[in-house]
Amino acid sequence: MNHAHISPSDLAMAAWRVSSYSGGQGECVETATNLPDLVPVRDSKRPTGPAIAFGHAAWSAFVSRLR
Repeated sequence: MNHAHISPSDLAMAAWRVSSYSGGQGECVETATNLPDLVPVRDSKRPTGPAIAFGHAAWSAFVSRLR
């Protein structure tokens, strides 16, 4: 498994968005797909908290399996 390193400058450039499946209660994750090499994911209740990042191929495979 490949792990991507997230730097503070990467996260500063992230355009975070909440899933359209969210019920609007703040119990969801946010992703940013605008970064060239990473898809960072974070807890929407903790926007300044930790984030985990996936490569685009790994994120796509994960989302595909959820559907």
